[in-house]
Amino acid sequence: MSSCPERAIWRAMALLVLVLVLVCAPVFAADKYPGIGRAATPKELAAWDIDVRPDFLGLPKGSGSVAQGQNVWETKCESCHGVFGESNQVFSPIVGGTTAEDVKTGRVARLTDQAYPGRTTLMKVATLSTLWDYINRAMPWNQPKSLTPDEVYAVLAYLLNLGNVVPDNFTLSDQTMAQAQSRMPNRNGMTTAHGLWPGKELRSMAKPDVAAVACMHNCVEGPVVASTLPDFARNQHGNLAEQNRPVGPQRGADTSRPEGKAGSQPVAVAVAVAPIAPPKPAVAPKTDGAGVDSKAALALATKLNCTACHGVSQKIVGPAFTDIAKKHAGKVDYLSGKIRSGGTGVWGPIPMPAQTLSDADARLLASWIGTGAAR
Repeated sequence: MSSCPERAIWRAMALLVLVLVLVCAPVFAADKYPGIGRAATPKELAAWDIDVRPDFLGLPKGSGSVAQGQNVWETKCESCHGVFGESNQVFSPIVGGTTAEDVKTGRVARLTDQAYPGRTTLMKVATLSTLWDYINRAMPWNQPKSLTPDEVYAVLAYLLNLGNVVPDNFTLSDQTMAQAQSRMPNRNGMTTAHGLWPGKELRSMAKPDVAAVACMHNCVEGPVVASTLPDFARNQHGNLAEQNRPVGPQRGADTSRPEGKAGSQPVAVAVAVAPIAPPKPAVAPKTDGAGVDSKAALALATKLNCTACHGVSQKIVGPAFTDIAKKHAGKVDYLSGKIRSGGTGVWGPIPMPAQTLSDADARLLASWIGTGAAR
């Protein structure tokens, strides 16, 4: 086993290499490719530097209570992950499978119980920073990076409370993350003694998981990477080509058509940045035949996270708005009540959470949906 001085030397050397790379990389790039590109500005680097380490370096300042997290959860998370983090037919459960004894020991006993039916997120994750970082980067799935730091702290506090890791009155912040980490049910369940990690003190502790030998001759030319969907799975969750996030190049097959038919092949979609144009004169909002402001209604549905589960013309988790319009055409009062109260069983077992919104907003959405959900 390495001594403490040796360990300190390793860490100092690693830190020195990191500093040299950060300081010298822009200079080397400029020298190697003169006239091409430029060094990134501190502001540009800060926009990408959002990772949070297990020692909580990188956490932004902020805080959120369990009660505040419940509000965020019910508005932006519950429809996909369930009322109590138990999830539904689409996503894996987040909460469950941990006990008060696990919180004391830091090892989840049910991970070694072959009879236990599943593995939840709180059973597996060892570091709280992993959850914070993932929620901050990727949630909600249809609007990633839209949560503020305070909302991330709050919703994570609520999740930990659902798992009985922190009490009802707990406030999670950059100052209390270590306190919550000390109660993570599987905090002692991580090991580096395996082939996917160099092991203690940067020395391999186990046989690598691969034993590949580099091959630089007789290589196969022109490899083709492709994927297919079995017939029974095509279009089960709506047209994949219409569900791409509006960031960067995307590919998605038109699953509304049979395999091999025109339009069913993967397509590339790129989002171009348009030049700034002078402001246009105000125009009257576009309305459908019933006088409903379609643009405002769709914007409201997006703001309330309705579009995470409902497509305008395609089913996602819940039915398409156009399908609802066919079944309940013109039923503004009925649809307004369902939007505000939520429920389950009408279109399947997956629950729709209740929405806290004004009567005017509920009627706007109901009128828009009831008249065909025009765009």
